[in-house]
Amino acid sequence: MGSTTLEQGMSAKQVSEDLGVGYSTLGKWISDYQKDPKHAFPGKGYMKPAESELHQLRKRLRDVELERDILKKAIPILAEIRKRNANVSGS
Repeated sequence: MGSTTLEQGMSAKQVSEDLGVGYSTLGKWISDYQKDPKHAFPGKGYMKPAESELHQLRKRLRDVELERDILKKAIPILAEIRKRNANVSGS
């Protein structure tokens, strides 16, 4: 809407006043749209593809770190169980 309205001859100041947003906010929206029209305004709850991938990778990293931490704690426990089993078998 902004670029169409601006193309029709309205000033950015007039458009920002009509929309009730700051002039700099409108300028950022226009700039975002010009850079990436398809993903400029993904909407509430939606992310740009790169942001979505980053979010998924961070989640996967947290999961892998949790698995690693669990295994670190399990190693001494499993070693103790193995040691006890070896002592029982050797008795």
